[in-house]
Amino acid sequence: MKTNRITENRITKILGIRYPIVQGPMSWLTDARFVAAVSNAGGLGILGPHAGLMKSAKTRHDIIEAMRNEIRKTKALTDKPFSMPVIVSHDFSLIGDMVDLIIEEALPIAFINGIDGFDYAPMMAKFKAAGVKILFRSATPTVGNARHAEQLGVDVLVATGFDEGGTVPERVIGTFSIVPQIVDAVDIPVMAAGGIADVRGVRASFALGAEGVFAGSVFLPTIENRTAENVKQMIVNSSAQDLLLYRTQPAYYRSLPTALAHKLVEMDAQGASRDELLAASKGGYGMRVAMLEGRVDEGYISVGNGISYIHEIRSVKDVVEDLMQDFVVIEKNAYHDAAANAA
Repeated sequence: MKTNRITENRITKILGIRYPIVQGPMSWLTDARFVAAVSNAGGLGILGPHAGLMKSAKTRHDIIEAMRNEIRKTKALTDKPFSMPVIVSHDFSLIGDMVDLIIEEALPIAFINGIDGFDYAPMMAKFKAAGVKILFRSATPTVGNARHAEQLGVDVLVATGFDEGGTVPERVIGTFSIVPQIVDAVDIPVMAAGGIADVRGVRASFALGAEGVFAGSVFLPTIENRTAENVKQMIVNSSAQDLLLYRTQPAYYRSLPTALAHKLVEMDAQGASRDELLAASKGGYGMRVAMLEGRVDEGYISVGNGISYIHEIRSVKDVVEDLMQDFVVIEKNAYHDAAANAA
């Protein structure tokens, strides 16, 4: 397949990164080593909720200091940009602390998980005053909330399709249907998210108007990621055909087959409420015990449809270079030398 070679675009310029690829802030499954590896490979690494932890922090102070500690560990491993979310738990009272933490620790980019109806204007103003760039991802992307985010001053927008892992959008619209809708609705650059795990997904995203990709599942079975080794092998050995889909709050979840996942599918078929299914899934604990600790039948394994294209455990660098193989970086010195020789 003949492709256009890309040198740089608005996303690489805005975020200050080599390649237009961002690693999703997966709960429990990030730490300083992993995030630094993504950033050092040329993408944007993001520390997710519970970054570096094996158990939940107990107090508000512990949550803040645990994230501060992981930020500083990451800084010791990379001089490249990385980020963290402003929403790190179901306790929204922590959002102000996370905004302050991003500014105090001089992170150049803030990641905002967009929730309709929440007033983001105050934090946007605070970030803008501090020179922090804003990467914004609505839980369920729509033309309306995309335009609202643009009006608020968001720098880069993520359009997520139903193909993603984790908490999927409430509307069942595939990645390659939602991306062009959002691209056509706004003037700011858009990243595609959901089911992208090889260069074909990247090329398709760019063909639909995206200027970058936002990926999670493809980074799980990497050498640097803290996902349990048996789970990494399950991902490598599975495809989207194996995934189980069940209702929960606020919409749906999908998991590789585990004893708990099968139980949740059965409860769903029998008419259990979304709240009952959420309680039975054990929330974040169900993800932690399965994906981080490797006790797969006691929890669930949340991945997206892109696992069909993951066939081996690789380094983060190999993943980034594979997905970004059409993106050519011209080093300034080499460019100037070539120009001088041509003259």
